Amino acid sequence: MSNIRYESVFDAVQKLNVIDFNNELNESDISSDMDKRFEFQKQMIYDDETLTEDEKSKAINMISNSHDYNKVMYQLGKKRFCEYCQNECFATQYCEYCIQNYLKEKFSDWTSGNNEIDDLIKVCQTVSLHPDMIIEWVPFNSLQNIEFLAQGGFSKVYTADWIDGDYFEWDSKSQQLKRYGTIEKVQVVLKNLGNLENANKSWFDEAKVHLVMSNKYTYLLRCLGLTQDPSNGDYMLIMRRFDTSLRKYLQSNHDQLKWKERIEIASSIITSLFHIHIEGLIHKDLHSGNILYKKFANNWVISDFGFCGPIDEPLGSVYGNLPYMAPESFTGKGYSLASDVYSIAMLMWEISSGLQPFANYENNFNLAVKIIKGMRPDIVSGTPLKYKELMEKCWDADPSKRPDISVVLLEMNEIEKCYHQNISLELFQSETNTSNLITSSETKKSEVYQFGNLSIEPKNATEEEQKVPQSESADFLQLYDDF
Repeated sequence: MSNIRYESVFDAVQKLNVIDFNNELNESDISSDMDKRFEFQKQMIYDDETLTEDEKSKAINMISNSHDYNKVMYQLGKKRFCEYCQNECFATQYCEYCIQNYLKEKFSDWTSGNNEIDDLIKVCQTVSLHPDMIIEWVPFNSLQNIEFLAQGGFSKVYTADWIDGDYFEWDSKSQQLKRYGTIEKVQVVLKNLGNLENANKSWFDEAKVHLVMSNKYTYLLRCLGLTQDPSNGDYMLIMRRFDTSLRKYLQSNHDQLKWKERIEIASSIITSLFHIHIEGLIHKDLHSGNILYKKFANNWVISDFGFCGPIDEPLGSVYGNLPYMAPESFTGKGYSLASDVYSIAMLMWEISSGLQPFANYENNFNLAVKIIKGMRPDIVSGTPLKYKELMEKCWDADPSKRPDISVVLLEMNEIEKCYHQNISLELFQSETNTSNLITSSETKKSEVYQFGNLSIEPKNATEEEQKVPQSESADFLQLYDDF
């Protein structure tokens, strides 16, 4: 087999998404029929003269996997009769029922030693949709070369090599799942969850929802399984390893990024959050450290979904990365879908500036009060008008006035569509100027804050108030007037 130019393959597949995105599939009912759209996309790959035959095969395999995932996920398209289990299934390259039955038959072959953990994993496996989206219990001795990577807000993160690797393909003839470890070394990330003996039922209920979600949507960081360190009894979450976080990516690439690329990044993150919200779930800790990037696939995902805080969070406290937290979270009103939308605004600002919001402030009571009183980051010179307006709507002090994530996605799609359709707009012609912003090399982490229920009603600062210098020494809005 000749060398495959994976970048060319991904570009070809991305072009198909752009065509679909721009509603260019207008012939007959191609755009509304999943199977016809798939055949149309395959023909486009076959007709692509820039790809070799091996590259075309790889691209076809990619869109076939995506097609099967969408059919099973959304229960759309034509069904087929499976000759092995006698069920009518949606997938064409495998049978979703055969995979689920295979996993159920192996329930007796493994145990974590904890009934709650076992039940958690079994529930996830019984709703598996795709061969490479399966959660497992992984014996600790299957992991090698474990090395410390980073210290998170409440957990340590490690890298490791998984000897067997995760499942990636269903073999219909042998009626078995195949593993990546038979092909290549699988690098993973381990996130320490601590000793779950202290976890209550609500933690396991939430964990169950989030694990199912992470293996349901490709927009979230894939959880491959759970393991336990026998030396201390701590449980660990096993996840795919990505190249970098949004925070580090912006630190390294900010000066080279054009606005079209910034908008694509923001759009990917908003799309990910949309899928979380349509399930009625809240992330609660969105920040640039848990938005991850895979260069190989040009793919952005949201991580730390459901496992971002401590198991035994103190009563009356609030957990998060303070500069990204909505003002109402400091006043005892808790988290909501609108709180996540506020965090999206902070991420949009960071994407525009390359800096963490309020980087020149300590994450403390003073900053929380300033945010409640309406302080927001200064708009970066050169920010496109539509992008700026959307961002400002998302960081409104009143949660009820922030747009729903579906509206945010729709407006961002319109901005992105203008670029893909090559509409000549001022939107994409300005470069970002951050020379007037104060920078800081300090990386802010999520923490537990106990401010009590601050008796201040969140407000939007006036234009004059917002012009007050944003420095730690500035007596912004007469900070203590309410106390």
